[in-house]
Amino acid sequence: MDKIMPEQFYTMLEELQQVDFVLVELTLYLDTHPLDSQAIQQYNQCAQKRMQLAGRFELEFGPLKSFGQSFTRQPWQWIDTPWPWQV
Repeated sequence: MDKIMPEQFYTMLEELQQVDFVLVELTLYLDTHPLDSQAIQQYNQCAQKRMQLAGRFELEFGPLKSFGQSFTRQPWQWIDTPWPWQV
């Protein structure tokens, strides 16, 4: 059975996915252009934005990652949100 989540869950998750996409693209670009200071600045800004978005998301909906990469409250929150293939 799929869990029904509030609209804010999907909005925040989509915003995280957009920032992640930019970070992947900038990483690939910087692999071949390591001296591009403007791209490095943009990467760092996006990385900071992602940390803030992920922090807000996790406070409201629980952990994004498992295996000690995110904190959890009691009870165990990992099972409270849809699995990635359910979104």
